[in-house]
Amino acid sequence: MRPLSAGEIVGQDALLAEGSPLRDAITQDRLHSMIFWGPPGSGKTTLARLIARLTRARFVAFSAVMSGIREIREVMNGARRYRQMDGSRTILFIDEIHRFNKAQQDAFLPHVEIGTIILVGATTENPSFEVNAALLSRCAVYVLNPLADADIVVLLRRAVVDPRGLAGSRLVISDADCAYLASRSGGDARRALNVLELIATFAPADARGHRVVARGIIDRAMQRAPLLYDKAGENHFNLISTLHKSLRNSDADAAVYWLVRLLESGEDPLYAARRMIRFASEDIGNADPRALSLALAARDAFSVLGMPEGALALAQAATYLAAAPKSNAVYTAYGRVLDDLRSGQVDPVPMAVRNAPTGLMRQLGYGRGYRYAHDEEDGTADLGCLPDRLRNRRYYVPRPSGYEATMAARLKELAERRERQRARGKGRAAEEEAKSRRDSTPTSE
Repeated sequence: MRPLSAGEIVGQDALLAEGSPLRDAITQDRLHSMIFWGPPGSGKTTLARLIARLTRARFVAFSAVMSGIREIREVMNGARRYRQMDGSRTILFIDEIHRFNKAQQDAFLPHVEIGTIILVGATTENPSFEVNAALLSRCAVYVLNPLADADIVVLLRRAVVDPRGLAGSRLVISDADCAYLASRSGGDARRALNVLELIATFAPADARGHRVVARGIIDRAMQRAPLLYDKAGENHFNLISTLHKSLRNSDADAAVYWLVRLLESGEDPLYAARRMIRFASEDIGNADPRALSLALAARDAFSVLGMPEGALALAQAATYLAAAPKSNAVYTAYGRVLDDLRSGQVDPVPMAVRNAPTGLMRQLGYGRGYRYAHDEEDGTADLGCLPDRLRNRRYYVPRPSGYEATMAARLKELAERRERQRARGKGRAAEEEAKSRRDSTPTSE
């Protein structure tokens, strides 16, 4: 059922619209090296085979799964001979090009550079990560999107009535069931067509020989929807990023959805737990100090229970973190300190708060002027704990959210107490200085 012309391709309208660079390159046989990047069943191989039908160039296809350096060299030597004999071009289609390592990809570079081959690669992985920069810079990257349900319905309907497809099976499927099958295909046309073909093999025939498709037959044939995922590539980072941002946006429904999708896709559950522990400090902090304890407890619970039982503890943590009040004040404070350290704000520790375990250190002034907070009536002392240049710097600025609002009020009150102590200290110092001046002034008899 692969399309035989550009007009039959469904689902990549922007990429293959009339007048688009890719469509013109195919239909006018003005090809250049390119990489098709998209999820399974989005049409990458279909486009490559369409190029093979419409181009006047020699077309060679092989899979990165089955080939190595030896096969690459053979193809390159053949391409060179054909070019020398009659000037013909060789289009080399590489399915799953991301499976080649960097050294294997480098083998294509000189041949692409001088035009011995026109490279057409297909990959489900982000080429920014999986294709080396030198090769990538010589190729146009065309992004294919997952097919919409409506596009898959068109393909299913076409397959039911086309002699190349299932016309001989006399399959009968309603519009609603066709849409249902499409909705469970994850945007993958190949999966949808494979399921339809499977249904045609075991759907019972009625008295007239028609095979009527029922919803239950579709469910049995599909088993479960595909979950496109990779543990080290773009989908890994996209899904974990979306989980984090759903938590930050206080969307519990989205948070639990993305968490479960991660787990069911095969992600390491402890990785998801670690990310939620980080989130508890980065995005909640002291707005709800219990969040960090709950995230740690969920990690520990999963370590004891494992899958699938322990997944509920992670889901509990995700929903709690989403609902908790948010503050990034701790995260911001850490960043402010880093900025100052990187700009050279690394003055020595103030003498008053230095440790003085030896007599020599005490003689040098270590610990001189230290005031023990517990002995102070206010529970805090007017004591310079930061270097003098940073004495008035504020790193931690609590937000008026959750428990952090209480902390903000408490810290403000303590700062005011120290300020009053400072004012009283200045007053006493002024009085002592005046008294000293009076005592040192001679009196007349």
